[in-house]
This record gives sequence, structure tokens and C-alpha cells, in this order.
Amino acid sequence: MNTGVLGVIFGNRDFFPDHLVGTARNEIKRALDELGLGYRMLEESDTKLGGVETFADAQKCANLFKAHREEIMGILVVLPNFGDERGVAETIRLAGLDVPVLVQAYPDDLDKLDVARRRDAWCGKISVCNNLYQYGIKYSLTDQHVIRPDDDAFIQEIKDFAAVCRVVGGVKGMRIGAVGARPGGFNTVRYSEKILQRHGITVVTVDLSEILGRANRIKNDDTIVKERMNVMLNYAKRGLAPGDALVQMAKLDLVLQEFVDEHALDATALQCWTSLQQNYGCNVCTSMSMMSENMLPSACEVDVTGTLTMYAMQLASGSPSALVDWNNNYADDPNKTVLFHCGNWAKAFLPDIEISNAPILGSSLGVENTWGALDGRTPASPLTYGRISTDDIQGKIKVYLGEGELTDDELNTFGNRAVAQIPDLQGLMQYVCRNGFEHHVVMNASRTSKILEEALGNYFSWEVYNHYKG
Repeated sequence: MNTGVLGVIFGNRDFFPDHLVGTARNEIKRALDELGLGYRMLEESDTKLGGVETFADAQKCANLFKAHREEIMGILVVLPNFGDERGVAETIRLAGLDVPVLVQAYPDDLDKLDVARRRDAWCGKISVCNNLYQYGIKYSLTDQHVIRPDDDAFIQEIKDFAAVCRVVGGVKGMRIGAVGARPGGFNTVRYSEKILQRHGITVVTVDLSEILGRANRIKNDDTIVKERMNVMLNYAKRGLAPGDALVQMAKLDLVLQEFVDEHALDATALQCWTSLQQNYGCNVCTSMSMMSENMLPSACEVDVTGTLTMYAMQLASGSPSALVDWNNNYADDPNKTVLFHCGNWAKAFLPDIEISNAPILGSSLGVENTWGALDGRTPASPLTYGRISTDDIQGKIKVYLGEGELTDDELNTFGNRAVAQIPDLQGLMQYVCRNGFEHHVVMNASRTSKILEEALGNYFSWEVYNHYKG
């Protein structure tokens, strides 16, 4: 998932070889084309070889970027030679895009250090970053201080940077639907709507009674109900789910989709118990799973910052996320844990997905009122896990992240379930508990903790702890 457009600045400086800029243009174009990324850069006729050196060059480049501000998700600074640090910084300042910036610099060859071929980009990169720092412009760095565009490591750097851009652009301006009040017994999912709004994240609330009222007004035999039932049964095996429960599930799903569309929502967090079972007679897990599978993440128990985490991870990886409980130890293995929920994980995690009921909720609410939960086991895969949380006491947003593995270890239980193996799991649990994080965590079948750390820590200035030491 590398679609998107980058604005590209080629730094240049008058007493370094100009021909290096022309060569860099071709090499950068090839690299971006290989990744399927679009780009906006000055033409060679706009300035000397399309580079940015003077203030006039910076104005031209900034105007180009401003003309394409709706499509540019990030800026790539390329230093074929030392470059002019003022020209680079002024371009970004004048453009005013407020998007991530990646600074790349070319290495020198030991046999090409004569006046006609030397680059000095190693030094120039330090100067450019110094100026960006002075201007208050946030920026990212390649792992290697200097790197060639035809290096495989640079291709991966651009892939990761594009993911950082997606996370930053997607989270900024995100709209979350909060359906109903949090369950009364779950103070753990409290959050600060005001802190989120300060960071550009809007929460749209609706009373659960409004959703259930709209669902009840739909006739059971309406064509749209039958069509939605077919969609659900094409999504998951029916199992033993009775027909009247499927009708209720379909009507609720229709109304939830209308709510999402009406408010242009990116994600939802739902009151999934106990009012739903007591007043409507089914679980909403299947609908939530379908939304998450379709890249509209949905979290249970009105866990708003949980669904925010799901969305951020989805943007980083290009694949669905799931909200899970840190639920059980796994025998006596200190680095393994059981991840669990009643049944709302995206189908991507559940190849054997089947509509079922929720035995735990059913023990007090009646199993017949809990149809719509899903049953399935998650197979082995890479794992990125994490959690975004608002800390009202300190007035900040804090995050923890990490990586591990989902395993195929034996696990005989019900609901949505997985076994995770995480290095120094006990140390992680110490961190989670001591810092007051929720019992919910988000999982994604990817290796994206570094991307998320850069996006959330550098560009949003959130407090980020990455437990992964790889």
C-alpha cells in the first residue's frame, strides 16, 4: 500500500557540481515509480536543473506544492550535494503544508572527491536539519545518514515514510462515532474528548436508544433487511444462529451504516453490552467485524481511544486491526499471553469465522440474547500491538507499542482468541499497569511499531514507549 503523492525538493549549492542534481532527479523518479508513488517536483526548466538554491527557487517550489496541497501527503528532501539549507527550509515554510518531511543525502565515493564530483552531502544534511529545527519544522531521517536511491534500504525507507504520512494525515482530522454510553462497570475506557479535539480528532456521539429506535422502525420483511442478511451470511458462516436474531442483526447493521455515512466517520466505538442485549436482543459483534474488515474500525465498550489505535495501526499497515483484551497467562510461559474478546475481530484474523453467541454475557443476560458474536481462532502471524490513551491527570496523550508473534499454540476456548508471544512480556505488563493503561490493546498482523512511533511521537508529539527492541 504505497499510493500517494510526495513533494520533492532537490537541494543545490552554487559551488558544488550541478550535474549531480540532474542525475538525482532520474534516480529518485525511478525509485518512486517502482513504489507506485506520485510526485510533484520542479521541472528542470523552472530553476537550474529543477533544484532549489535561492529564495526565488524556494518560492517557485512552494507555489508548486501549494497548488497540489490536497494531494501531497509528505515532502522528500534530496541532497545530491551539500545543498542550500535556507532554500530547503524556506520552501517548506512557504508551502505551509504541515506534512511529514524526510531528509535524504547522497554518499560520496572515495575515488570521486575532486572538485568536479564531490558531494559533501553528509555535511549538508546536518546543515539542512539544523535549519529545519530552527524553523520549527518536524522531519524524519533515514537510518543511514547518507544513502543512494537505488539501495534496497532506501526503497524500504520510502515505504515506511509513506506509511508515516498516511498515519499523520489520517489521524489528523479523524472522525469517530461514539454510539451509546460506556458500560457502567468499565471506568477503564474513560477518555478525554477535549484532549482528542485539541489534536484534531472529533468524536460524534449518539444515544444508543436513537440507533435502536431507528432499527426497530425497519420492517422485518423489508427487502433491504433480507439483502443485508445475505451480506452477513456471505461474510461469516451462520452456525446455529436463529432467523429472528439474524433479522435483528441485519436491521441494526443497516442503521449503523447510515450513521457512519451521515457523519462521514472514519471509525466507531459502540456500547455493545448490556443495554443492547436487554433492549434489543442480539450482539452487534458481526457488524463491528464487518466494518473493521472494510477498514472502518469498530471498537467495543465505547473504547474511543481503542478505535483510534485501531485506525492508526490500519493506516500504518494497510490491513485491519482488532481490539482485544490482555486476557490470560498461557500456562507457565512468561512471554506468552492469551488475547480474547467475545467476538468482533475482523475476518482477516479469523479464517474459520462463524456467527455464534457470547457465553460470558449470556450467563447473566440470556444466551438467546447474545447471538451475533463471532467464534474463531487467529492463526500464526507477525504482530504489532499497542495502545493510545488520553491521560487526563497529566493533560496529554500517551502511547505504548511493540512487536511479537501470534502463534499456533493449542488454545481450547470460545469467542475470538489468539496466543501472542512477546519478548519480556512481564516487563511490558509492569509498564502497562504502572502507567495506568487500559486492559484493551490493539493488534495488527504487521511489523509497524517503528512507523507508528515516528508518526505519533515525532509528528504529534505524543509520549511514546516502544517495547520492541529489535
